[in-house]
Amino acid sequence: MAEEATTAQAGRVHATCLVFGEAGLLVRGRSGSGKTSLAREIIASAQSLGTFARLVADDCVSLANRNGRLVASAPDSIAGRMEIFGFGIVAVPHEESAVVRLVVDLDPALPRWPPAGSDTVELCGVTLPRLVTGPGTAALILLLRDLSKTGKGSILSPEQFVATPLH
Repeated sequence: MAEEATTAQAGRVHATCLVFGEAGLLVRGRSGSGKTSLAREIIASAQSLGTFARLVADDCVSLANRNGRLVASAPDSIAGRMEIFGFGIVAVPHEESAVVRLVVDLDPALPRWPPAGSDTVELCGVTLPRLVTGPGTAALILLLRDLSKTGKGSILSPEQFVATPLH
């Protein structure tokens, strides 16, 4: 019973989720904001670097609080499927679930400096580090690449995302 998520601890979100190394990335944004494109680019970049990356869910992600960790999975009806603009829905290799370690919000109106307190988000009672990025994905892919080179495997400890003030 402890493994089951209660209604208050579970839900579905309009997002795409993938695994990068051992960490789940939850990418949120409006329809057409580039969630799937970003996931495809991260997966391709990771694979070219020899880092494991795979889709968990595209367009709709089931979330559950499991013992204080946010676990993402695909609804059965869309598991292993990804919608690629101009091609339709295609079958892709996928993982059944992932422990989410980072939430990436795609925001076309990205402010120059993020507002205070926007570096975390709470989902299903779990507080996670959050990055907000604009339509271009190159910076995020470079960040993930650099973090994967650290060999720490913990690409997503919150302290890695704290901005250092310039003096």
